[in-house]
Amino acid sequence: MGKAEITIYGAGAFGLSCGYEAARRGAKVRVIDPNGVGFGSSGGVVGALAPHTPERWNVKKEFQFQSLILARTHWPEVEATGGVSSGYGNLGRVQAVKDARQLELAREREEQAKTLWQGQAEWRVVTQAEIGDWAPVSPTGFLIRDTLSARLNPWRACQSLAAAITALGGEVVVDGPQEGAVIHASGWWGLKELNEAFGKEVGNGVKGQAILLDLSLPEAPQLYGESLHVIPHADGTTAIGSTSEREFDDPSATDAQTDDLLERARAAVPLLREAKELRRWAGVRPRAKSRAPMLGAWPDRPGHFIANGGFKIGFGMAPLAARVLIDLVLDGQDAIPEAFRVEASL
Repeated sequence: MGKAEITIYGAGAFGLSCGYEAARRGAKVRVIDPNGVGFGSSGGVVGALAPHTPERWNVKKEFQFQSLILARTHWPEVEATGGVSSGYGNLGRVQAVKDARQLELAREREEQAKTLWQGQAEWRVVTQAEIGDWAPVSPTGFLIRDTLSARLNPWRACQSLAAAITALGGEVVVDGPQEGAVIHASGWWGLKELNEAFGKEVGNGVKGQAILLDLSLPEAPQLYGESLHVIPHADGTTAIGSTSEREFDDPSATDAQTDDLLERARAAVPLLREAKELRRWAGVRPRAKSRAPMLGAWPDRPGHFIANGGFKIGFGMAPLAARVLIDLVLDGQDAIPEAFRVEASL
């Protein structure tokens, strides 16, 4: 390949997205991960690209909104470049409305979405009859249907990005020399290293567990309610997730919490009751102290940059997060929101 202009540590959502963005602009990219592509939490099974509620708008919500809109063209372009499917589909989401207060809020958000989502997506209150059998049980008989949410297959999305980087002349390897600008995007492990480097906690890991079922509904919207995601995938499987565990002993082990997850999902969505379980998954997601993605230059380390802390919204934020960070790395243009800067977590 010749000498790399950018070396990226971490072949997960942020690292590969930065690599693809740099490579498509003509930079020579080397992505290094000793564990391979999609090894960590980015190689999970859930893949919910879901927006924040359309209310109390702020920079984080606007950034996520713009990234979800960008995803509609981003993922097809990645797939066309590398020839590998990411499982992306902008199929929306359905949520149950459990009581009168929640219904009132949903109707208020429906009106706010007309302005905040700029006519590019809808948040609507609908009846259970309008949705049909593929819907969570709703005590009020009403549901929220949004058209901004999308899904992808996390592990396949990582493979898709890696294939696109390779097609553009880059490298995705388990080892190699550090050359050029350096981007640190190694997830939970990277946050632990940053904690040591800065002498304080700037982030940590939150474990999640999920289940994959043999249920084929490839064109159905995702479902959400009571911290439960149900995601039908393009490959004929359906994922259920996930837990959020701040304390854990084994980062990759599943336990009785997945039993509870499955029980709750089958109670909420009757169509899941007969679906065969394929496998269980566990992994640790990186959570920055600021609760927002951590992007920007590494303080006091010239030529080094950080892309970490995506937590539950990493894939949803990744297309735009990669663009603003590569703007800084390649062109010196700094449009990273204040809330996302590395300093916000220090």
